[in-house]
Amino acid sequence: MNSLPAYSGARISGCWTLRSDGSGGGEGSLDRLLPSVSTGLSPRKRTTSQCKSEPPLLRTSKRTIYTAGRPPWYNEHGTQSKDAFVIGLCGGSASGKTTVARKIIEALDVPWVVLLSMDSFYKVLSPEQQTLAASNDYNFDHPDAFDFDLLTHTVRKLKQGKSVKIPVYDFTTHGRQKEWKTVYGASVIIFEGIMSFADKKLLQLLDMKIFVDTDSDIRLVRRLRRDITERGRDIEGVIKQYNKFVKPAFEQYIEPTMRLADIVVPRGGGNMVAIDLIVQHVHSQLEERELSVRAALASAHQAQPLPQTLSVLESTPQVRGMHTIIRNKETSRDEFIFYSKRLMRLLIERALSFLPSQVHIVQTPQGEDYEGKTFHGKRITGVSILRAGETMEPALRAVCKDVRIGKILIQTNQDTGEPELHYLRLPKDIGEDHVILMDCTVSTGAAAMMAVRVLLDHDVQEDKILLVSLLMAEMGVHSVAYAFPQVKIITTAVDKKVNDLFHIIPGIGNFGDRYFGTDAPPDWSDDEIDEPSY
Repeated sequence: MNSLPAYSGARISGCWTLRSDGSGGGEGSLDRLLPSVSTGLSPRKRTTSQCKSEPPLLRTSKRTIYTAGRPPWYNEHGTQSKDAFVIGLCGGSASGKTTVARKIIEALDVPWVVLLSMDSFYKVLSPEQQTLAASNDYNFDHPDAFDFDLLTHTVRKLKQGKSVKIPVYDFTTHGRQKEWKTVYGASVIIFEGIMSFADKKLLQLLDMKIFVDTDSDIRLVRRLRRDITERGRDIEGVIKQYNKFVKPAFEQYIEPTMRLADIVVPRGGGNMVAIDLIVQHVHSQLEERELSVRAALASAHQAQPLPQTLSVLESTPQVRGMHTIIRNKETSRDEFIFYSKRLMRLLIERALSFLPSQVHIVQTPQGEDYEGKTFHGKRITGVSILRAGETMEPALRAVCKDVRIGKILIQTNQDTGEPELHYLRLPKDIGEDHVILMDCTVSTGAAAMMAVRVLLDHDVQEDKILLVSLLMAEMGVHSVAYAFPQVKIITTAVDKKVNDLFHIIPGIGNFGDRYFGTDAPPDWSDDEIDEPSY
């Protein structure tokens, strides 16, 4: 499984970074420029991964996990309504671009910021070029040394809110590592590199262009220290590369692009006045892009007939009897868990009937042919919306052998009432799979829509998503079906009303708290998704 957004880069005040230190030099022209679930029965207190201190992180032995939520980046139609804000940082080698980026990130103090380094996009070298690089005779500071096509494609997808894979460049071997890093969910992208302004298409994707102007002597000293201590190079080789490639490249390709910058930052990371001005502008841009999705959902698509993509389990006496038990506020926790699990098993079995199948003929022990059916697809993956959706995983595993499982953590912001994405862990190459998205109750549909949007951003096809829920409100059904008309919706019951607090009426109560034995807050809603219990 890929852990998202837990990457191996440095963690800087609420931002996941993917970077490696760069080298900069060259020849040519400026023609590229623009002018686990616990089921114990003892009551437990509500758990949370929110840290008391800033930045809000959950640290484990292996990774650091976001707990600051990402607000909606789409509208009630489910379509992208705001792009990530892209900041381009340019400057000579060792000018302090990464330090400026860190200072901006620290001062911004907003979640889901990605620091993207141009160093990740060096081209793969041929054997002949590898030999030149080993003797400091390959020009890493020429525009042709970078894969601008991949870089532009990556920045464009990331700006559109999509999941992207970033190559990891190894400066020791001068090549890309086998494993690439997955990045997703940027509200702000800070892209830094010596050639950040050296491509027309890339330049058009930048919302703010910053040039870091540092004295050449300071840059040379920093480069010597870095290459000798971090990369094991000798002083003669570093100076040779600097004089042959780095210095000429700065004068020919990098320094002239200063005229394209919106802001020039002299002295790099020490110039806090410039950094404060940059941060103020970014904050104003982000405020203009704020959305109110839940309010829009509450007033849209109502009084419409239920969609054809909805499938409701037949209300047999058995199903209605189980609903009677789990809806009863007097039902004990162990009874609630037992009958909820029975309903989940029926619900998952029903959902599987919507997966594509093909004819498959087998021979029986009696030597006769039997015309049966098999699943017609790559894989089946289950994705639970934490924490309540996680309770449905055992039912899925019981009927799907070796099914892969992913998790998405969404919570309601108590100040804004909006859903926020806090964490996700999705299996590798999930875009090829049929996905069963699991949540126990859906009220306005705000959380379910966010989860579907996450899957689409990871290249899952809309018609391959099945949303399964024990109980849904008509409002939630309409919201999901209107935004994503190809998503199949399967539930055991649909209630007509949602009250002013977004509780389903007559409803089932807060499913997660009744199942896990925790106390519901006074302002909970059925769409509020809580922390996992581990």
